[in-house]
Amino acid sequence: MLELVPAVPESKPEVDVSRIQAVFEAQRAHRWAMSRSTAAERITRLKRLREAIIARRGELAEAIHRDFRKPALEVELTEIHPTLEELNHTVKHLSSWMKPTRVGTPLLLAGSSSHVRYEARGVVLILAPWNYPFQLMLAPLIAAIAAGNTVVCKPSEKTPNTSRFLARLVRDIFPENEVALFEGGAETAEALLELPFDHLFFTGNPRIGRKVMEAAAKHLSSVTLELGGKSPAIVDESADLQATAERLAWGKFLNGGQTCVAPDYVFVHESRKQALVDALKAVITRFYGATEAERQASADFSRLVDTVAWRRVKDLVDRSVAAGAKAEVGGVADGPSRYIAPTVLTDVTPDMAIMSGEIFGPVLPVMTYRSRDEVYAHIQRGDKPLALYVFSEDKRAIEDVFRHTTSGGAVVNNVLVHVANPHLPFGGVGMSGLGNYHGLYGFRTFSHERAVSVQWMKSMVAVFFPPYRGKLQEMASRFTRLLE
Repeated sequence: MLELVPAVPESKPEVDVSRIQAVFEAQRAHRWAMSRSTAAERITRLKRLREAIIARRGELAEAIHRDFRKPALEVELTEIHPTLEELNHTVKHLSSWMKPTRVGTPLLLAGSSSHVRYEARGVVLILAPWNYPFQLMLAPLIAAIAAGNTVVCKPSEKTPNTSRFLARLVRDIFPENEVALFEGGAETAEALLELPFDHLFFTGNPRIGRKVMEAAAKHLSSVTLELGGKSPAIVDESADLQATAERLAWGKFLNGGQTCVAPDYVFVHESRKQALVDALKAVITRFYGATEAERQASADFSRLVDTVAWRRVKDLVDRSVAAGAKAEVGGVADGPSRYIAPTVLTDVTPDMAIMSGEIFGPVLPVMTYRSRDEVYAHIQRGDKPLALYVFSEDKRAIEDVFRHTTSGGAVVNNVLVHVANPHLPFGGVGMSGLGNYHGLYGFRTFSHERAVSVQWMKSMVAVFFPPYRGKLQEMASRFTRLLE
C-alpha cells in the first residue's frame, strides 16, 4: 500500500514588513558589537547551536520525513552529520582563522609591515533551499556566525515542517538582534531583498539567483550564489563497473534525486554500456527492491517535494521516451504519493527533454561515446556544471578530463563526497554559482579582507615627494627601475 505524502497547503500569509524592518535595524545596531566579539564568544554561540542540534535530531528527522518522506538514515548522513562536522571543524580552527595574516612587503616599502585582517561583513541574509533544508541553511549560518556577522535567515516554504523546526531552533538559541528567521514564501523573500544587507547568500536555481543579484546591485551588496546544473559522470573503459554502478545509483537516487551535485547524466564508453546498465539494474534491485511494487513501498526512497516537481520530472521522462529513449528500469510515476521510480534511461540523445536542463529527480540518462572528444564537446557546449565525476583507473585519462573541462568541484571514482570535506571549498562556476564556502572558505566568504600597511620606520616614500626634479629624484627614479 502506498504511503500518501500530505500536500503542502498553498497559503500566502501577509508579510509583516514592519517587523522585518525592525529586526533588520536591531541587527544593524548590534553588528558592531558582534564584529568585535572574540573567538571564545563566537565559539560559545556555535557550541550552543551544536548542543541544540544533538538534542533535537529526532525531531528534525521527523520534520523532514513529513515534508517529503526522507529516510531517517539519509537525514543523519546528509543533514545532521555534515552540519556537526562543519561546526566541529569551525570551532577547532576559528581562533587561528581570525588572526591577522602577515604578508610580504616589497623593498620599496622598507620600514613597514603588511597584514590582512578578517572583519565581519555586517548584516547578512541567507536564503535557503528546500532540498536539504537543514544543512543548507545551517552551513552558511555557521560560517556567518564564525565571521562575526548578524544574520537573517529564510528557509523554503516548500518544506513547512522543517521550516517550523528551524524557526523554533533559531528562536531558542539566539536573540533576534544576532540571528533571526522569517518564514514565508516569495513575498517574504522579496521584502527581505529590498533591505540593504551587507552580503546575500542564496542557494537555489539560476532564475532566482539572477533576481538576488539584481536586488544586491541596488545596494552594491556582495553576493554568494550556490546554484546547480547538469553535472556529468564519465565512465571510461578502465572503470570498475560494480563500484561505479553502486556509487552512481547512490548519488543519483539519494534524497529522491533532489541533490544539486547529483550525477545528472552518464557518458559511458560504448564498449561498457550494457555492462554498466546491467550493473545499475542489479544495484537498484539491491537498494530498493526487485519489483516495482517493492520499490514503491521502500522506506529508503524519498518522494518529490511537491506536485509541481513531480509533474515536471514525469513530463521529462514521458517526452524523452516518446522521442526514443528506453526505460531500462523504472519509468513509473504515482501522483498521489509524488513517487517517481528510480529510473535509468538509455538510447538518450542530447536533444531530448531529459537533457534540456537539470533533472532534479531520480532519473539517470545514459549516453555513449567512442572518443573522449565527443564528451568534451558536449560538456563545453553547455553551462559550467556544479560537479563533474570521472570513473577511471587511468591517471592520464583522468588528467585529460580535467584539462578539457571545468566545474565547481570534481570527484574521481565516487560522487558527492567532496561536499562532506570541510577542508575543500564548495561552490559553482558560471551558471552553477558564484563564490564558495565550507570551513575556512566559508569564514572568508562572510568576512571582509582588510588590507593594512603599518609604517614603523622612516619611509623611503619621502624621496618621491614634489617637486619632481633634482639629483635625489633622479636617483629615486633609477632605483625604482632596478626593482622592476
